[in-house]
Amino acid sequence: MNQLEIRKLSKTYPNGVKALNDISITIENGMFGLLGPNGAGKSSLMRTIAMLQAAESGKILFNGLEVSQNPQKIRSVLGYLPQEFGVYPGISAWELMQHMAVLKGIGSPSERGKQIEQLLHQTNLFQHRKKAVSSFSGGMRQRFGIAQALLGNPKIIIVDEPTAGLDPEERNRFLNLLAEIGEQVIVILSTHLVDDVQELCTQMAILNQGKILSKGNPQACTKSLTGKIWAKKIEKPDLPRHQSELDVISSKLIAGKTKIHVQAENCPGLDFEPVSPSLEDYYFSTLKNQNPKA
Repeated sequence: MNQLEIRKLSKTYPNGVKALNDISITIENGMFGLLGPNGAGKSSLMRTIAMLQAAESGKILFNGLEVSQNPQKIRSVLGYLPQEFGVYPGISAWELMQHMAVLKGIGSPSERGKQIEQLLHQTNLFQHRKKAVSSFSGGMRQRFGIAQALLGNPKIIIVDEPTAGLDPEERNRFLNLLAEIGEQVIVILSTHLVDDVQELCTQMAILNQGKILSKGNPQACTKSLTGKIWAKKIEKPDLPRHQSELDVISSKLIAGKTKIHVQAENCPGLDFEPVSPSLEDYYFSTLKNQNPKA
């Protein structure tokens, strides 16, 4: 069992933005969801774990070893798919995998070829191995990104906003691939999409404004709101009044009507119906509690 331990990690950028604020979490084998809005600090945390930037305070330990004192050790067991995955124009998938395998220190040509063939089959790209990666669709490029991240049999895989922009079919294919990988290693899924975490992850944390607001099992977190979520359809002009009078955690426009979800211990008023809570309700509730006036 692998363990990644983050202790009191903080990072402030030169412009004064405190991207990470005293973050502490422990992650073990399986899929771990890091959920938060854009600008919450997710990419900053991913880059710090990947040793692409230094924290100003705190520690990261992998299997008891402090990674800042052994940066090459963490890099040798880490696969990273950043939010923006650039490729060289005109280079085939096979050639680019060969180049990356050399960079990762897979010295034997036969071992490189064996791993590359296996990973391209696993990501359903082997038949496209001679095509330029720059010509791939968004979903194919993301699957190629996972293939390169898996080179060298890493023990930690970080994927940053991996399903953004994918069509539903490609998203399902990609998430199934991640779930399969996550059975043996640590996979950290950084996203602002609640559905990705709900469908895949056994543990999660909600991050906003550089702080961990909540962490735990997604199903248990959702269950904590049982009996406390109420829904009602209202006219859109009535939304500000409801927001001022009630704890409205979300609103959604459906067929010309605005459907609101309210958090309350008891029925908040006429025409409200109790609804089974979702992870989205828990997520919005957690963010709202951080900024009650939002």
